[in-house]
Amino acid sequence: MKVAVTGATGFLGVGVVQGLLSRGHHVHVLARDVPKALERLPPGVTGAAYDTGTAVSGEALAGAEAVLHLAGEPVAQRWNAEAKQRIHDSRVRGTRLLVEAAKAAGTVKRFVSASAIGYYGGAREAEPLTEESSPGDDFLARVCMAWEAEAARAREANISTAVVRMGVVLHPDGGALHKMLPPFRIGAGGPVGNGRQYVSWIHREDAQALLCFVLGDTPLEGPFNATAPEPVTNAAFAHALGHALGRPSVIHIPAFVVKAAMGEMAKVVVEGQRVLPSRAQKAGFTFRFPEVEGALRNLLS
Repeated sequence: MKVAVTGATGFLGVGVVQGLLSRGHHVHVLARDVPKALERLPPGVTGAAYDTGTAVSGEALAGAEAVLHLAGEPVAQRWNAEAKQRIHDSRVRGTRLLVEAAKAAGTVKRFVSASAIGYYGGAREAEPLTEESSPGDDFLARVCMAWEAEAARAREANISTAVVRMGVVLHPDGGALHKMLPPFRIGAGGPVGNGRQYVSWIHREDAQALLCFVLGDTPLEGPFNATAPEPVTNAAFAHALGHALGRPSVIHIPAFVVKAAMGEMAKVVVEGQRVLPSRAQKAGFTFRFPEVEGALRNLLS
């Protein structure tokens, strides 16, 4: 089928496009700079202009039967009023405009949007969180709820809809692991705060494969947690990362240092969540990297 993809050149997008192509789909990317995006993607991919703040015509989807929505302002930045507004609007307004385009196109039968485990809020300690768990009430939780509500509006046009709540995606090319590697490589890494907060991680290959799986030929609807089946505490993650690098991991980073450096966004790191991929496993998805030691060995070997 023909799949329109936003965020196709991002941290997850390139691998997702390759995965869709390998499954025999035709990929049509929506991007701000279409020629630049197509230069980074395999031959045969088509494209049309898209911006999360601008209305999209149904024609821009070019007869797509499915839409995979990955675009959004990065969360990993110091939050001030302007940054929080960009984070909110790129997800909420951007998804609303894309859903309106999907409805107008008349060809779209499937809509899958990224979301985030921030939906569950922070400060939930070791509570196991599945797709049935209640949402939180902090900034990211409210953004995720509004984001998912906009995606759900696709159902008004009988478009099968799913959301994939992304955990901490691991790959040395970007994201949290990329930022953690420099201090750990010189032996200056270790747990953050008390180290008891959970890290709900996922290998990037599994995250990309799960997005393709949810989008697949058999319609899957509703929320799916994109996290490995074995979340670990921050202390255990630090130990596993140090072990994979052959470096010590005993230097504790006080929570106040993280808060001073990152501001309000620090709560994502200091509080953590224990999120489980219940629906993905029940649907038959198999994780290639279910435990953190093996995932880090693969990523850092």
